Amino acid sequence: MYKDLGVHMKGGVITERDTQYCTVRIRLPAGMFSVEQMRGIATIAKRYGKGFVHCTARQTVEIPHIDPKKLKALEKALLKNGTPIGSERDEIVNIIACPGTERCKFANIDTTGLAKKIDQKLFGKVMPVKMRIAISGCPNACTSPWLNEIGILGRVRPLRIKGQCTGCGTCVQYCKENAIIIRNGVSELDESKCVQCGVCIQSCPFDLLKAEDRHFLIVVGGRRGRHPHVGRELITVPDEEAVVRVIEKIVDWVYRRAWSGRLLSDQMNDLQFEGFKENIKNDIINMSVQK
Repeated sequence: MYKDLGVHMKGGVITERDTQYCTVRIRLPAGMFSVEQMRGIATIAKRYGKGFVHCTARQTVEIPHIDPKKLKALEKALLKNGTPIGSERDEIVNIIACPGTERCKFANIDTTGLAKKIDQKLFGKVMPVKMRIAISGCPNACTSPWLNEIGILGRVRPLRIKGQCTGCGTCVQYCKENAIIIRNGVSELDESKCVQCGVCIQSCPFDLLKAEDRHFLIVVGGRRGRHPHVGRELITVPDEEAVVRVIEKIVDWVYRRAWSGRLLSDQMNDLQFEGFKENIKNDIINMSVQK
């Protein structure tokens, strides 16, 4: 997605406090890389830097203390290693994700696969504001999706099979939201308290709770930093195809309408977020009808 402005102008090249050196941030979608690539990064850091690296909050790696004269050679080495220079400026930066259904027992979605799909389409796109995208496999929100410009959470709505609950109370013990009670020997769910994490489904020893509606919640306009701000709910969608479509529309909306010099979270009302939200809902409805 980068324009050909030379390696010195890439967002992943960061001038250090000592301006004689720079730090190079690497592109690692979802923080995933092979042991072979890890060895390659170690060799490159030793050859071009000071022999050590820094792991960042955005699930990537930085190589500090690089002489700017070595940047072109460093860029070629990183590209050959399959770990090219990343981004850090007003652009779409490294996309982060929790382990997802591949490893986490709480996850409801394949987070790393989705992160790679979004990365392939959008990484490095120059924007009027920095765009951070975080994906979490469940409402535990380990990657802080609510505190990113775009957040994605995997959720599931539990379905109780009437007439079969034994009233054992296991789901009550596991529910952290106190959303389930046992009444007359049957479990009851308080929808207003449920965050749709799916833990009760996994906890049922008799497999009587089912996943009725597995979906993705997309939130927009969060931020970390000195004045944290929780993002706003945009829409829930049923599959990865719809997620990617919505993310592309969010990026296009911000690219065309947002002002530079202001965080996205401070522009949401000026950008008429509620109107955009309604348009997104109509678009998803039309997409479903066409299917």
